[in-house]
Amino acid sequence: MSRLLKICFLLISVTCAEITRSQNSEDLPPLLQKAVEEVITGKYLNALLDILHFQSANVWTTDTLTKVMAYFHAQDVMFTLSSLQMSIKSYLKNLLYQPRQLLSEFQQLDQQQFQTAMKYLFNSRKDRLEMGNIILDWDKTRERIFQSPGVNRTLFLITLDKCFLALSALDCVDILSQVLRVSVVNYLQPDVIGSLPNVLQEDAFRNLSTVFKDLYDKTSANTQRALYGWMKQMLQKSYNMSEFNESVSWVSAENLWILGRYMVHLPLEDILKIGINEIRLFISYDNATKQLDTVYDITPELAQAFLERINSSGFDMRNASTVYRLGLLVCFYDDMEQMDSAVARALLHQMIKCNQLRGFQAEVQKLKSQLLNIAMQNQTLNDVLGSLSDAVVGLTSSELESLSPEAVHNAVATLNQVSGWAKSQAMILSSKYLSYEKVLSFYNISQMGALVTGVSTQTFYSMNPKELSRIIRGTTSQYLSDLSPAQQQGILRKIAAFGDFSSSVKYIQGAFFKDISLSDLWKQTGYNPPMMKEKELRRSQALYLYELLSKKNSPVDLLSTGHLVKGVTCQLIESMGADFFLNSFKIFEKNLHLLSPYQVNCLAWKFWKVSNASIPPFLLSVLPTEYLEYVSGPLCIPFIESLGKTEMDLLNPSLRKKNAVLQKVQECLNGSIADEFDVDLLGNLICHLPPAFLHGRMSLKAMATALPQFKLCRQLSHQQKTEIKYKILEFYGSPNNWTAETTSDVGPLIALLSKGELNVLAEKFPDIILQIAQTIGPLSSAEELLSTVFDSVSNGTSSIDSSLTGPDCLGTRAPSSDEIIKLVEANVFWSVQELKCMDAGTFGKNVELLGTVSGFNSSQLIALKEKAKQVWGSLPGWKSYHIVSLGRIALALTEHEIEELDLRSVDTISALGQQREWTPTQARSILQGFLEDSGQTISTLKSFDLVGLGAILCALNSTEIMSVRTAEFSAAVARVGLLFCSSPVLRQFKKMAESVFGTAAGWNGSVLQEIGTIAGGLNEDELKALDKNLMPYFQPIAVRCIPPEIFQALSPEQIANLGPENAAAVTRSQREHLNGPQLQSLQLALDGAQSSAPETEKDDGMPQVGQTPAPSGAPCLSGFSIWLCAALTLHLPF
Repeated sequence: MSRLLKICFLLISVTCAEITRSQNSEDLPPLLQKAVEEVITGKYLNALLDILHFQSANVWTTDTLTKVMAYFHAQDVMFTLSSLQMSIKSYLKNLLYQPRQLLSEFQQLDQQQFQTAMKYLFNSRKDRLEMGNIILDWDKTRERIFQSPGVNRTLFLITLDKCFLALSALDCVDILSQVLRVSVVNYLQPDVIGSLPNVLQEDAFRNLSTVFKDLYDKTSANTQRALYGWMKQMLQKSYNMSEFNESVSWVSAENLWILGRYMVHLPLEDILKIGINEIRLFISYDNATKQLDTVYDITPELAQAFLERINSSGFDMRNASTVYRLGLLVCFYDDMEQMDSAVARALLHQMIKCNQLRGFQAEVQKLKSQLLNIAMQNQTLNDVLGSLSDAVVGLTSSELESLSPEAVHNAVATLNQVSGWAKSQAMILSSKYLSYEKVLSFYNISQMGALVTGVSTQTFYSMNPKELSRIIRGTTSQYLSDLSPAQQQGILRKIAAFGDFSSSVKYIQGAFFKDISLSDLWKQTGYNPPMMKEKELRRSQALYLYELLSKKNSPVDLLSTGHLVKGVTCQLIESMGADFFLNSFKIFEKNLHLLSPYQVNCLAWKFWKVSNASIPPFLLSVLPTEYLEYVSGPLCIPFIESLGKTEMDLLNPSLRKKNAVLQKVQECLNGSIADEFDVDLLGNLICHLPPAFLHGRMSLKAMATALPQFKLCRQLSHQQKTEIKYKILEFYGSPNNWTAETTSDVGPLIALLSKGELNVLAEKFPDIILQIAQTIGPLSSAEELLSTVFDSVSNGTSSIDSSLTGPDCLGTRAPSSDEIIKLVEANVFWSVQELKCMDAGTFGKNVELLGTVSGFNSSQLIALKEKAKQVWGSLPGWKSYHIVSLGRIALALTEHEIEELDLRSVDTISALGQQREWTPTQARSILQGFLEDSGQTISTLKSFDLVGLGAILCALNSTEIMSVRTAEFSAAVARVGLLFCSSPVLRQFKKMAESVFGTAAGWNGSVLQEIGTIAGGLNEDELKALDKNLMPYFQPIAVRCIPPEIFQALSPEQIANLGPENAAAVTRSQREHLNGPQLQSLQLALDGAQSSAPETEKDDGMPQVGQTPAPSGAPCLSGFSIWLCAALTLHLPF
């Protein structure tokens, strides 16, 4: 590559050299002559590659360019250097935005050109080339190439097509690996697998197999099956076929190792034919355990077939060493006869891995329960607690309650490694553990692991603040984000109250920092940018901290410090110098997900002002819709590509604006999605395309690539879902003919099918349908699917046993634990009578799960509440963990029943406060119960009490609100600002906010962000008095809370400054109260207009395709010599 610099230098130095016709063109080397002829015929890519190859073996002289130009003249090719330069630049640039044309060009390369292309794309280790002030950034160039999904796909396809003929197999495998690993899209499709070579050297085959194994989870089920078929074919070829016959499997120990996770695709009959010696050799190998630990998608039938072969090979299946080697096969262990407790405990120890399985958790829980019973033979639960692994998660609250504090203390080293604890279980165990300890300390708490979530808020608050400070910086800090808001607030308030807060702030990392109040931040000093790097910030915190830190730190340091970028105001963006802004834009672009739509809008206007010719295309979608007219021709592809990598709702919260952008996208696609290259280009945009476009404009060829994208879409409309369903049926045919792999690949989109079609699939592939349904979400999104799953599960395990439930349940099927675990949200289809007939033990084991079912109606919730009373006894005897475990079931409690509960613990209240469906009278009863049982009054409530009350705070009356202590309210105000309370309540909270932050007239942006919905309590005069520049700092939820009759008091100028996101939050009722000028201003805000837009210089040129401005002072060179130099490095202006 060093010769490349010499060429560039020579070319530049002789730009103005005099060229004569008298030069003998025959002196031109053949390869260079070929390159010049390719330039003449427009084959610029071929020419580039020939020049690259030529310079790798030849020394350029000042005479070389003279000969080249002479050859042009000899061929009577007349051109100006500038016109040739422009045409070549345009060609090479567009080639990277036209992957189909790029594929065609690559297919026409000769073998030497192809080898050269692969060498410079994949084997060059140079990241930058320098000579003087000329810098050729080859690493950046490659990065841009590989960031383009379409170009990546082209490189993948051309490698399959030409590489194995032109390069060594090992080199080609390395190239395939690089392309597949850098891409976010998986180009492996079943039809492509047929293009894989059917003859490979052993090393190349092993390397390629390793690539496919590493990409297993990114690969569709149909492709996995196709890859397995290819690997099987290759392995059978290398197998000693003279020894191969029908009775002996081709699957040797070595072949199993090579297959890796693809071993789950072996047919049952092939597994059962594996030779005894081969399976013994496989299991004896240490890496076999690692391999078997990763077969997450193995089925019970295949697992048991492997277990049978291992058993037949002479391994003692009850030996601890053997059990350890079984990996995830242990999850399907079925030889329980005459098992002793030591073996059961060994199995349980290994079964901690089983939660990684995809499905079959009900069966795993059942097996753990059986092993638990065996492990406890002739022993008490206290004796064996530490040796039961995560089977303890299956214990009921009454079983956990029976444990002694000493037993929990002795077993904590095991218990703290277990995941999956329900909140109620953690509460019981942590209480017992801490009751054994005499002094609460950092050490004691740090021993608890995940059980720390069960420590009560009051316990945290009672600890020594120095010990708490150690907790937030120790290993326990990883669990802090799992604590309830009340627990987090309890820790922070205790640290803040005892003067150790300033020294502790720097150790508070991640999301936990977000719970520090704005008023607490005001009181501290010593902040610096490095301290903020690992912290998540609320926007109110970022606004304050950015302004504070900007007084002593450079903008570059602040912009590059994590979440601080949230605090950049439009005024700051507008005040940035042009060069600084352009050089810093990459930081903004990298952190786009942290910015608000208003900030993105400000960035777009700033960019337009300082360099509209090079504005990133996606920012044009943020500006008013007329700016979309600039998107045409060469800008189309980069426009779509950049939008596809961005969250559409961040750029365009307004539906009208979004539709205009989507219309432009459709125009740019020439009205259709032709193939996989278009799908690659669209990225996330595919989720927003209108139904009519999906219906008539998407080809079947594109569907295979589009399907994984559709599965990731979060908010498809009913009409979009309908069209996607028709496309699925058109592509895959009738569900009657679907394979298991197709069903898996369609995934959650099977919810779009009819009940009849779902019944067919449920009958053929019940396990797959069940696994999909368990991740599907609430009833409203998939009622037919959940109903089908319910029918399938309940019919498959139907049994009627009323012996334990009384005469009212004669003939009624009672839900079993297996069924409840399998059904998840589909439990909503149990009848009231069936729920009433549930066994007490079943209810005790599954109450938490039942409490999460979002679709239960009031009658079902009442039935479950009555079951709880039957199992746990009278309401006054219920413990805090009982109430916490109820979840939504608690909504069935009447006001009188709430009064009977023991509500003294804020953690109980915190769990109840998370429910948002309380009636005002229920909420009032909970509030009164808490105050009476805890012996508190409103004036004695601490900030963690307020946070714990959550939605219950909306039941406070005006007098009670004004009784809250200001210091406690200030610490909890951000949490209170998330509540949707009535207007009178918000007005009182607003008065409290004034006691913290001063009168509303003096509030700034960070205060408005901090108080959230409380800003909806501003009165008409206060709202009118707000500076128009503060309008974007209302939270969108606050805008929705402003009563329409007060919202109409805003001036047109204030409304125009709301910003896109707040303007989109305006409700229909609010809009109906606005007059003509106000509505015009609202439309301006929705469109992203700049209410006082600076004058923009008229620019003759259209925005250039993704052109990045050169840093200040960089040389700007032109001419044919510069094109050649640029071409030689593929350093293109895109």
